[in-house]
Amino acid sequence: MIRIASVLTALLFVLAGPALAQDAAKADPDHYKVEFENDEVRVLRITYGPGEKSSMHHHPDAVAVMLTDGDFVMHMPDGTTEESGFPAGAAAWTPEVTHLPENRGNSEAVVILIEMKDDDDDDDDD
Repeated sequence: MIRIASVLTALLFVLAGPALAQDAAKADPDHYKVEFENDEVRVLRITYGPGEKSSMHHHPDAVAVMLTDGDFVMHMPDGTTEESGFPAGAAAWTPEVTHLPENRGNSEAVVILIEMKDDDDDDDDD
């Protein structure tokens, strides 16, 4: 019976992980700085030194703009990893995600992330 309870507890933790993940600027203020925010978007400046990691956190849909070259590995809540690398000046759509980024490059990586905010009220304007 204890074994089943342990398995269920572990499963609950894995499933709840994304829901419990914090906002990036609150979870990791050393790497994430809010540059601008209004009702539509929030703009973050993300700066990681070589080899630096974050903590597990969440982002809504966003657009990422690389200010420097970036070579990252993203650690996902389920234990998998995803590699991503972009040259300076590249822009990319990033769907909603919960992850723990790691700069695996040999130099500082700087990204501007433009997070989209939910706009549920606009449905009434149609």
